[in-house]
Amino acid sequence: MSGFKQPVSVLVVIYTTALDVLLLERSAHPGFWQSVTGSREADEVLIDTARREVGEETGIDTVAYPVDDWQITNTFEIFAEWRHRYGPGVTENTEHVFGLQLPHRISITTAPDEHRDWTWMPWQAAAERCFSWSNRDAILLLPEHVKREI
Repeated sequence: MSGFKQPVSVLVVIYTTALDVLLLERSAHPGFWQSVTGSREADEVLIDTARREVGEETGIDTVAYPVDDWQITNTFEIFAEWRHRYGPGVTENTEHVFGLQLPHRISITTAPDEHRDWTWMPWQAAAERCFSWSNRDAILLLPEHVKREI
């Protein structure tokens, strides 16, 4: 896909056992808070995309904290301002949802070109702060998802 992003991405909800959620504020869009997101590169397996993006955006080692595929897929329209990153005529993205549970809140190291700030919040407040409906909906599923893991 010669220089274009693939319209296939991951959303990784990072949370603690107490259901606090890590949110990142986009550098280019102050006030836009989200979980870790990113596009698949080449023929990367999606779990590897999730692991790579978590490492790049937070510095969290996903060997120490495994990433879990939630088996949820969302399709949404790509914002017009970001379509130039994709091939001609591409208007929709398919997003795959993953989770990463930590035992407690930790400090992270963001990629400054992508994120200007980060915070931990209780899951309900984190869901309200997200600008993306798919991110909000994933966070709202968190209590039920965690119950199924037990």
